[in-house]
Amino acid sequence: MRNAALMLGVIGGLWGMLVGFFSYGYTELVARYEELAEVGITVDDPALIRLVSLLAPVLAIAGGAMARSANLAGGVLLLVSAAGMYHAFGFGVFTMFPIAMCGLGGLLALLARRPDPH
Repeated sequence: MRNAALMLGVIGGLWGMLVGFFSYGYTELVARYEELAEVGITVDDPALIRLVSLLAPVLAIAGGAMARSANLAGGVLLLVSAAGMYHAFGFGVFTMFPIAMCGLGGLLALLARRPDPH
């Protein structure tokens, strides 16, 4: 279960980085060209989007990397990452996979009681 949590965390973090790049970039684009906000989707709290765009993928990758050796800490980091992505980005087409992978990886890491057999 720890190996599965490791893989889910790393893959979820990489997908989260992709979502984070575009989300951060969109907030920068709207800040520079204010007329785009009138035509496109407005962002209520760009600071939150920018913060979560950076922290959530980093927490997911770190949590996945820690899942084998420190499963409780890794599981908590993965769940915090999934909750942060859900809070900042919502659940949609591009966020469903990183949220689901980080959430499942966090649960698997927390439920792992013994080290995986080699």
